[in-house]
Amino acid sequence: MKAATLVMATCAAMIGAGAQGACRQALALGLDVSGSVDALEYQLQMEGLAAALDSGKVRQALLQMPSAPVHLLVYEWSGPEDPAVILPWTAIDGAPALDAVIGHLRATERRQASPGTALGLAMREGVAHLARRSECWKLTLDLSGDGKSNLGIRPVDVKPEVEATGITINALVIGADAPSFGDARQAEISSLSAYFQNNVIVGEDSFVETALGFEDYAAAMARKLERELETLILGKGPLPYPPGPDRRAE
Repeated sequence: MKAATLVMATCAAMIGAGAQGACRQALALGLDVSGSVDALEYQLQMEGLAAALDSGKVRQALLQMPSAPVHLLVYEWSGPEDPAVILPWTAIDGAPALDAVIGHLRATERRQASPGTALGLAMREGVAHLARRSECWKLTLDLSGDGKSNLGIRPVDVKPEVEATGITINALVIGADAPSFGDARQAEISSLSAYFQNNVIVGEDSFVETALGFEDYAAAMARKLERELETLILGKGPLPYPPGPDRRAE
């Protein structure tokens, strides 16, 4: 826990150092820690996010414009009373900041949370965090989940609220782990992906990425982050627009 506290303090210091400059994208990641996610799956999810942030193309995209960095926040969600920030807003303005984030995620330990899946409230939670980064050129919420909402407001009823903000919501859908016999995972994940497509994601360029079980989470998260940051990846050129308050809907 001491290591996690130290890295959290480092991240907080970096926030203060980088908060005054331009911000090209605010990216909030909401991680499902409901009762369907066991201890091993929790670690696979946390390590998977850390590994994805440390992958070559994602690092390159995050670090290519330190004068206008991506701001990153990570929170956990499950039941209505359980949302918790595990990484506060952090400006990824250099390799030390990114390495501190990766180290913090790998040191994070699971806390107690209720077994419910309040997905609509998780959407509202992410939108509230992004509203504090309205100066960023692009606002993106990324929700990971392995099941449909079963508590609180329905996600489909939250979508109109989000559409009015210009925030994009993408999703990473996690299918069932490899079964002991048979394999219905493709059918199951297709059904869950359709649910997130129709009820959760928001925005013209929004999308659903899939992971066939938590073992595939790291690779799926890397693919998703690459796509979310694709206009920033070195070799594809700079962002096609300057900063401005009316660019958040793009």
